[in-house]
Order: sequence, then structure tokens, then C-alpha cells
Amino acid sequence: MTEFTQSPLFGIVLSIFAYEFGVQLNRKLRTPVANPLLIAITLIILVLNIFHIPVESYQQGGNIISLFLGPATAVLAVSVYSQLETLKKNLLPIIAGCLAGAIASMGSALLLCKAFGLDDKLVASMIPKSVTTPIAMEVSKNLGGIVPITIAAVIVTGIMGAVLAPTLIRLLKVDNSVAAGVAIGASSHAVGTSKAIEIGETEGAMSGIAIGISGIITVVLSMFL
Repeated sequence: MTEFTQSPLFGIVLSIFAYEFGVQLNRKLRTPVANPLLIAITLIILVLNIFHIPVESYQQGGNIISLFLGPATAVLAVSVYSQLETLKKNLLPIIAGCLAGAIASMGSALLLCKAFGLDDKLVASMIPKSVTTPIAMEVSKNLGGIVPITIAAVIVTGIMGAVLAPTLIRLLKVDNSVAAGVAIGASSHAVGTSKAIEIGETEGAMSGIAIGISGIITVVLSMFL
């Protein structure tokens, strides 16, 4: 057992099993609250704690899975290409929406951190919480933040977006597919986009393009902090 947990295969197998369990539970319960990623994270933490397995052992396989994060994000370009005409017709509103989303995300993080008296390192760690992980990590490094905290913030933000997006769209009566997609992508990156794809093809494509545009805007804005 010890040899297996110290192998990269352990982290990979545990991650796949935990996520598949989350997917099946989500299908059965049919509620956004039962988010597969949230369930997978919870299950992995429980397994590591119950069996007293060091997180370093899990990370040997977890780091291999993380390598696919960039390519997985890039694959979203396929859905964007399928909605190319919609993108052309709404390019300026999309850019404006991403700009507003980036300012709101970074501004709210900055103000809340200052309001709670957090130190500069924690503030820098939280500012890029709404963009995709590779970009958020680099922004955090450049601002002098703590990268692991940034990663955690990005994950929490993404899960909250995936869980709350359908309800908020319904409550706020957002009936424009482009607006809904941009809002999800600009606020909750790839994790939120996975939910946007479930909502509709246009929402998924616009959310995908919002990830890239919001990431670029966040990098540019972070230069002035």
C-alpha cells in the first residue's frame, strides 16, 4: 500500500475515481450544488486525511494531471470557432464585458482584502482569482503573492461560479446567451465555462473567449498595481 501511494499512479487514479464519483452523483442529484469538481476535491481530502497519506505523495500524480490544464483550456477554442459569426457581431460588447468583469473582480478582491486588514502578500495572491490558473499564477508571482493561495482562490472562485451561475442567470433574468457566457467566463474561468457549455453552445463559446480576453486584461491591469 505504501509503495502504491508513493507512486504517481496513486494521485492519477484517485483523481479520476473521485471526479467520476462526482459526475455520477451530480447526474443522480441533478443540482448545481453537487458540482463534480467540488465533490472530487472533498473526497480526495477525506481519503488523504483518513489514511494519513502525505499530500506530497498525492501531488506526484496530481502534478501530472495539472500539466493538462493549459491544453484543456486551449481546446475551448474549438467551441469559440463554432460561434465565430456570433463573436464577430458582438466583439465590442464582449471586450467591454470582459473589461468590466476584470475590473470588478480585481477591485472587489483588493477592497475586501484591505477591509479585512490582510497583508500585501495575501492581497496580491487574491487579485487574480477570477482568471485561469496559468495566468493567475504568473500574475501572483509578479505581484509578490503566494502562488498556492492563488491556486486555492482560483479553484474556489471557479466552483462558486459553476454552482451559482445557473441560479443567478435565472434570478437576474439574463436572456442573452452572449451576455450570460461572457459573465460566466469573466468571473469563473474554465471551471465556470464547463457549466456554461452545459447551459448552451453559445454560452459555452462566449465563456471560453472571455477566459482569454479577461486573462489578458487582468495581466495588463496588474501592471498598474
